[in-house]
Amino acid sequence: MAMINPGGYAWAVAAGLNAALAAVSAKFFTLPLLKYVLVIFFNVTMWGCFVNSLKALSSLQATVTNFATNFVSSGLAGYFLFEEPLPSRWFAGAVLIILGVFILSQSNIKTKPSSD
Repeated sequence: MAMINPGGYAWAVAAGLNAALAAVSAKFFTLPLLKYVLVIFFNVTMWGCFVNSLKALSSLQATVTNFATNFVSSGLAGYFLFEEPLPSRWFAGAVLIILGVFILSQSNIKTKPSSD
């Protein structure tokens, strides 16, 4: 069983939340300068968090955790902020994605010895 690194997952979740905030900023704000500044800020922050998650997790675990967080938080933001509908298929997909992230987090990631 692989050791779960909660710090790595926290960075990956933070990256996903920042990616969703960038998308929300692009839709929510009408003042162009504010919109672009916030989108750039949240994207730069997202990449910093993602790089930190890659230092603690495998690239697969970091990527799917980031994606799942972004997917769920963007969907919920769309529902609550923009009154977008969330059909039952969205919830089924969200549950499957979260289940996949959980399975991947429990997987045993073996590292190959360096050939350098």
